[in-house]
Amino acid sequence: MRIGIDLGGTNTAAALVDESGGIIKRVSIKTDSSGGAQTVIDGLITVCENLLSGAGGEPTSIGIGVPGTVDAKKGEVIFTPNLPLSGVSITSDLHKKYACPICIGNDANCAALGEYIAGGAKGARDAVLITLGTGVGGGIIIDGKLHNGVSGAAGELGHMVIVAGGRACGCGRHGCLESYGSSTAIKRTAKEFMGLHKDSAMWGLCGGKTDELSGRSVFEAYRAGDHAAILTVEHFLEHLAAGIVNIINILEPEMICIGGGVSNEWDDIAIPLQKKVDAERYPHTLSDKNRTKIVRAVLGNDADIIGAAML
Repeated sequence: MRIGIDLGGTNTAAALVDESGGIIKRVSIKTDSSGGAQTVIDGLITVCENLLSGAGGEPTSIGIGVPGTVDAKKGEVIFTPNLPLSGVSITSDLHKKYACPICIGNDANCAALGEYIAGGAKGARDAVLITLGTGVGGGIIIDGKLHNGVSGAAGELGHMVIVAGGRACGCGRHGCLESYGSSTAIKRTAKEFMGLHKDSAMWGLCGGKTDELSGRSVFEAYRAGDHAAILTVEHFLEHLAAGIVNIINILEPEMICIGGGVSNEWDDIAIPLQKKVDAERYPHTLSDKNRTKIVRAVLGNDADIIGAAML
């Protein structure tokens, strides 16, 4: 049995995972960073002990998904913005306690591996996961293996520029996919169109306070036929399709798996997104059998845990 851990800035979630990616037992604790790196690492040991209590036996492996850039070979966190772990080897203390392989990986890469093994991309040889949430993340699987890059930071798909000189992005560049394809970006676009359409139903859905507008409300108005919401969703799909086409033209994976909160609107976005991608990708004449399929991620937050377990 494997242990998979999703280390977050707020919570540390973990599970015992079988060889096919099935979850046997799960636990979650608050991530304690009050004492710096050591209390975070102590928390990792705590979740492992909680999982193994009553389970019988030792783990065959432990994997940890970290929200940042990691050196998987050294078990070291290179940089993470929300935890005091930059430059820290988080596997050293665990190696003293557990005589099994212990691996770390970027959390989005872990999610990609989880979806590849047990989720929406199961059965593909090559796959790319794109997560559409507050930001845009991703992970790349080539020939069944995670592509980590020379520094471990590969898969930052949200920071691919799709509009030269476009919106400012938190990474310091302008025109990144994250600035147009995230839930944050959808709300920003909606506010812009609401300013031009004072009769939009979205005004009522947010009580006249645009800062309280949710992505869900945008799609609710979209389904009701609201013009400003339709323009917002079209704007989002055009830019998301541009990013996906870039990925396809470079890698041409068998599947692109879409996860994150925005994927909850799958019934509204799946068909128009595929049409936009098919119209722009190269070459245009591929049959359905040979084209990259765009599918929905299905594991939710469990993808990170399952992928970490399978590192």
